[in-house]
Amino acid sequence: MSEITISEENMRMIAQFGNLTGAGARDCVVDEMFGRILFVINPGDMGLAIGRKGASIKKASDAFGKKVEVVEYNPDKVQFIRNCFLPVIIQTVTFEPGEDEGTEIATIDVQPQDRGLAIGKEGKNIIKAKILSRRHFNIANVELTPQEEETPAAE
Repeated sequence: MSEITISEENMRMIAQFGNLTGAGARDCVVDEMFGRILFVINPGDMGLAIGRKGASIKKASDAFGKKVEVVEYNPDKVQFIRNCFLPVIIQTVTFEPGEDEGTEIATIDVQPQDRGLAIGKEGKNIIKAKILSRRHFNIANVELTPQEEETPAAE
């Protein structure tokens, strides 16, 4: 497991998120590229974080002035990666050693019709998984399995 350093500013954001939603967060990442804040919340707190009809997460987004996204923490790295991609169902997660010692590369497999949603607009969903799994599990990269090429019918 990686050692996570949380800045004072992020600690304030975690406390504010908890006050707004009642959910406990254990990590917070400001993703400037996509204008969002990612919170890793405690197991079982997803309902509190989102709130009835999304009210809590909307209140947090309004308070921070950025889109707020939440991922439920899980000590199992496979389940954590699956949680990063919800509502997309990840079929398999496999690992291979990364280039740097102690790192891994995770490869995920999804249904062909879910590839676009797994990647997200401009890659934002897969980037979220990369950022958070690097911070929490020292996973150097998260990749989708290559798409099968359509073989032309024999003539």
